[in-house]
Amino acid sequence: MIRFIQLLTLGLLLSAAPSFSSTPSTVTASAEPSLQRISYNSKIDDQERDFFLYLPRNYHTEPDKQWPVILFLHGNGERGNGKQDLDFTLTHGPLYEAWIQKKDLPFIIISPQLHMFDMDSRGISYIDNRSRAQIPKRQEQGTPPRAPYFATPQPMTGVPAQVDMSLIPPMLPEGWDKVEDDLIAILETVTKDYHSDKSRLYLTGMSYGGFGAWWLASQHPTLFAAIAPVVGWGHPSYIAPIAKHQIPVWQFAGGRDHTVPLQYFYPGLNRLEQLGHTHVRFTIHSDMGHDAWRRVYRSDDFYQWLLQQSR
Repeated sequence: MIRFIQLLTLGLLLSAAPSFSSTPSTVTASAEPSLQRISYNSKIDDQERDFFLYLPRNYHTEPDKQWPVILFLHGNGERGNGKQDLDFTLTHGPLYEAWIQKKDLPFIIISPQLHMFDMDSRGISYIDNRSRAQIPKRQEQGTPPRAPYFATPQPMTGVPAQVDMSLIPPMLPEGWDKVEDDLIAILETVTKDYHSDKSRLYLTGMSYGGFGAWWLASQHPTLFAAIAPVVGWGHPSYIAPIAKHQIPVWQFAGGRDHTVPLQYFYPGLNRLEQLGHTHVRFTIHSDMGHDAWRRVYRSDDFYQWLLQQSR
């Protein structure tokens, strides 16, 4: 069981409790979407953390409906302690679109936060220099202006595929693979305690989370109806389970992305096709850099494609 905490109490620290073991409070039936904080005990350190849970419009007024679920894995810059830092996960992705920009998305959205581990001691400027003032806020009326795209002064060019991936690490350091047990426990709890359509569980992530999406799907290939990694590629070494189970894939990359270069996307995708995978899409936003995720998650096509996939 879990504990429901309304968004207006974001600043309140929750009392200690075993994983998913408190009694839920009563939720007033409303047609409006809601954003809640759910507490759990991490298997990493047995410390209490929260994740965001978005319930879509009409969730409470249509109790017999089974809703599709999106698990979103954020990028490196949004990691933190799962309490006060959790707000940083509102900055990008489906939750930003649904809650901050009020896009009417008919999904339950799960947004956990990756542990900091030691990333705040490595001199990473976008972590060291972030502040709560950068966290977008949901407005009572209207929506806040969207942040501008990253500057892309370099010209657009095509690149050849990376040929040899044997010396390329399959995962980034201190990534989502380290919290696999937490993610699976969160999914099990949400799909058990909420009106979830287990045949339409979707996995997406951006940058660090894109790598994490590929990896998690490879470890649990019967779980997801589709995956959509954004500006994070899949290593050929763990492509086989995804191909075997024919998980629909829509991969996104930025043509001007110098953080996650384009040439590394091709080997894994080509491996999928070599293994007989027939549901592979690859979209390159040639005019964009690493923040191609802004356009991807804003697009109606992205969510419509997810809804067409079922396990």
